[in-house]
Amino acid sequence: MAYKRSELREKCMIILYQYYLMQSNKLEIFIDEIIKENMEIENEYVKEIVYGVVNHKEELDDIANKYIKDWTIDRLDKTGAQVLRIALYELKYTDTPEVVVINEAIELSKKYSDDAVRKIINAVLDKIIRE
Repeated sequence: MAYKRSELREKCMIILYQYYLMQSNKLEIFIDEIIKENMEIENEYVKEIVYGVVNHKEELDDIANKYIKDWTIDRLDKTGAQVLRIALYELKYTDTPEVVVINEAIELSKKYSDDAVRKIINAVLDKIIRE
């Protein structure tokens, strides 16, 4: 089954949500197993994004926290935090056009987060691309 890139980003968000939920509950975690549970076929884009976010989480969180006014990324809902991390990773480490990254992040946040979190994600990404 072929997925659109936006569907793959959503899968990445779900996988990362599950990963960090398991981590916060101190459960044994195998990223490849979480990916296999969520993907019918292996996909390099999903692996790149998921492993990239996990491996660069601290750096991505530092970037986010620099631009979130009076908050931190940890105060966002868990899905919103994953959406923002994915967008930050794509902006920093992939060739995906900025406008696509922002649009996809906003669409995912509309679906999974409340309006306040969507606005924070939009503001952070907007500030980053302006610099």
